[in-house]
Formats: sequence, structure tokens, C-alpha cells
Amino acid sequence: MANLQANLRSQYAMAVNDLGRLLESVNRLFCENTADSSFATLFFADYDDFTRRLRYVNCGHLPGLLLRAGQGSQGGSDESRGVDRLESTSTVLGLFDDWHCDVAEVKLAPGDTLVLYTDGASEAARADGKQFGESRVIDTMRAHCRLSPAALLEAIVDAVREFSPGEQQDDITLVVARCTA
Repeated sequence: MANLQANLRSQYAMAVNDLGRLLESVNRLFCENTADSSFATLFFADYDDFTRRLRYVNCGHLPGLLLRAGQGSQGGSDESRGVDRLESTSTVLGLFDDWHCDVAEVKLAPGDTLVLYTDGASEAARADGKQFGESRVIDTMRAHCRLSPAALLEAIVDAVREFSPGEQQDDITLVVARCTA
């Protein structure tokens, strides 16, 4: 991970306007500097406040979840808010020298909330083996959509821990961001 982070930091300034080229360069360096079996998933995004445009590359990571504000504010309930899944645009980083990624783009509206999470949240399991899953992440997002991003993050973590109260088997990493204007 340190290698990947260092590569991203060193390459970002040179290719900020070309995410595809940036990630292709990072993948090449990652391949050259790690064991053949090393790989990483990555969700990398660039947000423009002025245009409210989110450009992203999802390298084999779980889909980002974008809870749309507009659908719940037009007479529907919070539970009926639409969720867009920001799917993979390429395979994982580090396994292939000849690697290409597509850059996807989505326009945000005020109140839209983006949640990125690791499999430590979705794969948290009860004693019977049942996992928390993406659908419970979405249900929790909808149920607590009026909370601040920080409070929503805590609500998701609390829901995961309540569902799977035993010892955590994997780390839980979350990013919650909201478009405000």
C-alpha cells in the first residue's frame, strides 16, 4: 500500500487532467516495484466544485454508492431515494503490465451523497455466516440520509457492528461525502 500511495502522490501532479494516463502510469510503476502476485483495488476520483462533475476510475473495487437527493425530495420518502452504483471501470492494479482503464463521469446535484467502503463493511458476518452486504449499506444510507456525512459514516459503522457484534475479521474503511452546492 505504501508503494501504491507513493506512486499516486508522485504521478498525480503530472496527469491531473488525464485520470486514465495517471492510473496507467501508476499501474506500470506498481507492477515494476512489487511482487508478481501483488495487486490492489482502488477507487480514484476527481471532483470539480464548479461543474459538480465527479470523474472516477474504479479499479476492481466495490462500487461506490451515490444516494441521489432529488428523488426523495420530490414527494417520495427517504427510503425510495435512488442509488447509483459506480461500477468498476477496469481491473485491479498491479497484475498486468498491459493495462488500460476507462474514466467514468457522473454529475452530482446538491444533497447527493457518495459512500465508498471496503469489504470489511459489506462482508462483516454474523455467527451464522450471513454477511452485512451492499443492500444493508444502502438501507442504512437511506435510513440516515438526513444526517451529516460524519454522522452517516458513524451510523453505517454502528449498523455493521450491531449486525456482526463479534470480533472484526477485516478493517472497515468508509468515505462519505455530500455535494452541498
